[in-house]
Amino acid sequence: MLTKQIKCPSCNTLTIVTGNPGEETYITCSQCGSQGRYIFPSEKTGHRSFDPHIALEVNGLMKTYNKSYAVNNVSFTVPKGEVFGFLGPNGAGKTTTIKAILDLIRINAGEIKIRGIDVHKQGKEAKKYVGYLPEKVAFYNGLTALQNLQFYAEMKHASKEECKTLLADVGLQDSSQKKVGAFSKGMIQRLGIARAVLGNPEVLIFDEPTEGLDARGVVMVREKIRDLQKNGATVFVSSHILSEIQAVCDRVGIINKGVLVAEDTIAGLSRRLNLKPRITMTLENLSDKIVDAVKRVDGVDLVQTQNHQIEVVCDSQTKVKVILAIAKAGGNVLNFQTMEPTLEEVFMRFTEA
Repeated sequence: MLTKQIKCPSCNTLTIVTGNPGEETYITCSQCGSQGRYIFPSEKTGHRSFDPHIALEVNGLMKTYNKSYAVNNVSFTVPKGEVFGFLGPNGAGKTTTIKAILDLIRINAGEIKIRGIDVHKQGKEAKKYVGYLPEKVAFYNGLTALQNLQFYAEMKHASKEECKTLLADVGLQDSSQKKVGAFSKGMIQRLGIARAVLGNPEVLIFDEPTEGLDARGVVMVREKIRDLQKNGATVFVSSHILSEIQAVCDRVGIINKGVLVAEDTIAGLSRRLNLKPRITMTLENLSDKIVDAVKRVDGVDLVQTQNHQIEVVCDSQTKVKVILAIAKAGGNVLNFQTMEPTLEEVFMRFTEA
């Protein structure tokens, strides 16, 4: 299986495609909708050189427990410098996939590479490039925060000099000399984030990074992920807080019942599901005549009213027609707000079956 980044000639958006040598695939740009095709080059041997633009590859991953599939033929690619969100309901296979990426479990089939290094064959080498925040973070309770971080710095062959700076980055500068056994869950989570980014790894894997954090902690995680990306890191993040995923991720993959059911930008997935923006308008006076005029506009899917507000679901091209219809019916728009389709809507549609 080959992986290739294709740049759209119209808008320069990168699209990831996978296929076998000699195979032809058709591509639709997720941003502008342009279409094209790509033929994968034939290979004389099964050897594939390392693509410096790809940070993480998962091809045909399969894992069973008691003859039941926890992960069934999952494949995706994460380019270098991307923030990739991994979503799914409880028991969908998220944690199993993460453990497989880190070579913490024995898989039934598939190939996983980090920076082109096979994690099953060269796990120790591949993990040199990875920082990991597990769903359940644990430290040595009898050691202070600084001692814990310095211990892991030795293990990772990272500089101990950066430990104090990292503790300050996650808001633990005043607790660096306190024993971790007295830490709250949120403080443990902050320390876990500091440990994950210790040594500036090229690939970060965060499993529920905002677990147990207050509002300030959530903002800190969001800013940290953005800083990591600015510095060239690739971030793979799994979370059940969809608003946080939407705020930081370039693309998302949605897994359901062990199967990857979707992989694209949020805008691209919205187009696939034909999800449309919701327009909320506050009118000076709302009448039945105005409501009927809006309902007759071609392209309007839904109209709801409450007091002086009217909500309309329609595509972007229909917005102007709706406003004109309101004006012709004698309406005066005082306020106008557009809400684009959310990740929550996308997630529910892909996992509801």
